[in-house]
Amino acid sequence: MEITDYNLVYNSLSFAIATFGAGTVFFFAQRSQVAPAYKTALTLSGLVCLIAFYHYLRMFESFNDAYVLSNGAVEATGAQFNDAYRYVDWLLTVPLLLLELVLVMRLSKDETYSRGTKLAFAAALMVVLGYPGEISADAGTRWVWWIAAMIPFLYIVRDLVSGLGASIPKQPKAVQGLVGGARTLTILSWCFYPVVFILPMLGVGGMVAGEINAAVQVGYTIADVVAKAVFGVMIYMIAQRKSDAGA
Repeated sequence: MEITDYNLVYNSLSFAIATFGAGTVFFFAQRSQVAPAYKTALTLSGLVCLIAFYHYLRMFESFNDAYVLSNGAVEATGAQFNDAYRYVDWLLTVPLLLLELVLVMRLSKDETYSRGTKLAFAAALMVVLGYPGEISADAGTRWVWWIAAMIPFLYIVRDLVSGLGASIPKQPKAVQGLVGGARTLTILSWCFYPVVFILPMLGVGGMVAGEINAAVQVGYTIADVVAKAVFGVMIYMIAQRKSDAGA
């Protein structure tokens, strides 16, 4: 690993830890500022950041165990970077992110349960299918699992576009733009993940078993910050505005 790549991964992981730590405190503290109907959505935002904070700490620890700086050069210690922490994080947080959006829209009880259950299951399946490809150094294997994971991914995107999209006009006018923006942010940030996944297959950063691809790690970290912390802020803004309007 080059020292530039080392610094990029090191600093991006550090930035994410600070972001998710601050997000955890902020979202839990702001529960008192929204109506009871939206407290659960804020709680989920706080939980998402708390889970991410923990797993990024573990990834940072694993990275420091795997690589050290010596005389201005990066040396591998022989310990393997544990990328499974990222997928365990996604398995827990990705379904919760979708539930945040469903809950803050305050749909009917039946629609909330039905849509939330389907989206959460599809999200978990997507993460499970992506992991075997992520840990493989064979391009063919990675493509197979990428395609498999794209099936539930496309289902989620379709539901966000058509299903939840139809519910946006039913929201109070004061929050329609925010709800639409939160949905768009989810779609765009999530579309970044499959692009980052295929970077090694396109020759970006290399694809060697047991070695870190800096482009992938930094790309995933940026996507996580946007999809979790920034999205959580939008959920808070929607909840607060609807609470002020008594909706």
